[in-house]
Amino acid sequence: MDVISVIRTKRDRGALTDEQIDWVIDAYTRGAVADEQMSALAMAILLNGMDRREIARWTAAMIASGERMDFSPASGITRPTADKHSTGGVGDKITLPLAPLVAACGAAVPQLSGRGLGHTGGTLDKLESIPGWRAALSNEEMLSVLGSTGAVICAAGDGLAPADKKLYALRDVTGTVEAIPLIASSIMSKKIAEGTGSLVLDVKVGTGAFMKTLEDARELAATMVGLGTDHGVRTVALLTDMSTPLGLTAGNALEVRESVEVLAGGGPADVVELTLALAREMLDAAGLPDTDPARALADGSAMDVWRRMISAQGGDPDAPLPTAREQHVVTAPATGVLTRLDAYGIGVAAWRLGAGRARKEDPVQSGAGIELHAKPGARVTAGQPLLTLHTDTPERFPYGLEALTGAYDIEPDGTAFTARGIVRERVA
Repeated sequence: MDVISVIRTKRDRGALTDEQIDWVIDAYTRGAVADEQMSALAMAILLNGMDRREIARWTAAMIASGERMDFSPASGITRPTADKHSTGGVGDKITLPLAPLVAACGAAVPQLSGRGLGHTGGTLDKLESIPGWRAALSNEEMLSVLGSTGAVICAAGDGLAPADKKLYALRDVTGTVEAIPLIASSIMSKKIAEGTGSLVLDVKVGTGAFMKTLEDARELAATMVGLGTDHGVRTVALLTDMSTPLGLTAGNALEVRESVEVLAGGGPADVVELTLALAREMLDAAGLPDTDPARALADGSAMDVWRRMISAQGGDPDAPLPTAREQHVVTAPATGVLTRLDAYGIGVAAWRLGAGRARKEDPVQSGAGIELHAKPGARVTAGQPLLTLHTDTPERFPYGLEALTGAYDIEPDGTAFTARGIVRERVA
């Protein structure tokens, strides 16, 4: 079998056979298929799609490329396990307060997370802004942290779905992130191989999400729920709004700071709302439906787990977070009601300021990003700060500002504004 024939099959809108899928995933993992060849196949999949059988086989081949983990009582983990995955958004720091919160309520949370993809932030990039914190843990270290604190957030080990690790980075820099078959198989191969007992999916929908419409978000959610269920993982999905950034920050250290505010019982209302909604779904899926996560935020127990978890992974929860060397304030051009603040524009601007990467090997700036001083529905006055841009490299400011052109609307006082709820739909 050869990679050119596989590419041509999908390029010409054919269905890949099980043998083709198994071969190309194995060959790419071994290095026998080059990045540029897999890029061509990924683009063909983006343009022409895959049917349910192809997606299922692609996912199974990704799982088979590596090892599978075990969080059963035999491993020493006696709590029920629950994990969460977001398809990626702007200002989406939910994993940071969510994992310790659910652990404080009695579940074990083995949270394998990723890095930024395009304009969307990555959980590992955010946490690495904490001095000393380590994303790379061995399986033994992961089990140790999970057993001692109840939660762990880390990178997937080299042995876990290694095919996905290579393909994940490749998609980021080849314009193929949005392919539903590749999103579904990437997420579910890691989660199934991880061995969690239940999984809650946060499928973003809106301008700042990879899924722009409810129809596409439903398709992705249904595909992933089906894959999870077929592999014995209790899986549910929430479709959540990503037309406006979550919270008041987009950027790595900026979002960590905001997450700590949530764990301290404060933080932006939308971040708290979504954190609690996902926590309730995770606890229900783990068989703990009567636990109240709001109480664990209020009484400080979630914060206690956060501090233990960060410390267990080498981080200092008391250390000052990095701040960018340069700032630029964007002021409101008129007085009125802020009716729109586009998540995509904010995400691209933060990315250009250094919070994200253009190539898979690029570093990120921990302090780069954007602070939001108002959210849609707020009244603003001409000249007041609307956004503050942060970066270590001020030559990036013009490119960040360019991304913000047309990213917000201010309408005259008295303009009707109706806020939309964070959770749009539930798929189970």
